Amino acid sequence: MSKPMTKTQLLAAVADAMGADKKTAGAALDAIAAIVAREVAEGGAVTLPGLGKVACRARPERQVRNPATGEMVTKAADKQVKFTIAKALKDSVNA
Repeated sequence: MSKPMTKTQLLAAVADAMGADKKTAGAALDAIAAIVAREVAEGGAVTLPGLGKVACRARPERQVRNPATGEMVTKAADKQVKFTIAKALKDSVNA
């Protein structure tokens, strides 16, 4: 398995694909990240075509076990960000 792509490598690849400079590619990636974060924080979902869907799911209050003591503790309700992979991406990876 190869190493994961770094942000610098991703910016270079996006800049090359866009035919733009790295500064423009960085601004585009930062804008996408900010929009996705804002939308998901407001309870919405964002579909990234060809990649998948980012959504926020509410988790109810629940009982969890403290691994150090074995004591059962009540954990408050919270939200969790989920990413669902698009079928097209799954199919292209497994082809």
